[in-house]
Amino acid sequence: MPTQLIDQAAVQVLFTEARSTHPFTDEPVTDADLHTIWSLARLPPTSANMNPLRMVFVQSPEARARLVAHMAESNRDKTLAAPAVALLAADTAFHEYMGELFPTRPDFVEIFGADPNRRETARFNATLQAGYFLLAVRAVGLAAGPMTGFDFPGMDAEFFPDDRLSSLMVVNIGYPGGPSPFARLPRLDFAQVAQIL
Repeated sequence: MPTQLIDQAAVQVLFTEARSTHPFTDEPVTDADLHTIWSLARLPPTSANMNPLRMVFVQSPEARARLVAHMAESNRDKTLAAPAVALLAADTAFHEYMGELFPTRPDFVEIFGADPNRRETARFNATLQAGYFLLAVRAVGLAAGPMTGFDFPGMDAEFFPDDRLSSLMVVNIGYPGGPSPFARLPRLDFAQVAQIL
């Protein structure tokens, strides 16, 4: 299929009109919604198709209480109130799936398994996928509130005690509950961040 421009409505949904948010409506986010988000987020590229992003959808009141105990005070109430919450993490043993994910290179299992930089590689590519995840949330008509304001070692000990997964961010998910109380913060211009040689 040839590459083509998306229409302006899609640009608005994904970029120009979309905002990180925390006031959500009471409308639930269904398990089917969460499956649809992943069906989109898994498609864009990662290095060698390694796909190291993992998610825990923290939905029960008991699990939510465990989560917010490790979050900054300013993030707790909005996380308790969000219709859905995802804890995103990097799988540092992603190489175990490489035979499935890159079948023409079965040697990638051993290559990445022996890589002394595997943990950093996993975190970089999982963070890349986290960006795709946020766009997928927007693409299905929901809003996301990503946060890194939490105790990373505490969160890992709580949810990933085997040390295989490494926390990246918490994302509150739901239907926007009204306009953001804050204006969009400034962004850097092209000339501040780029050069053309």
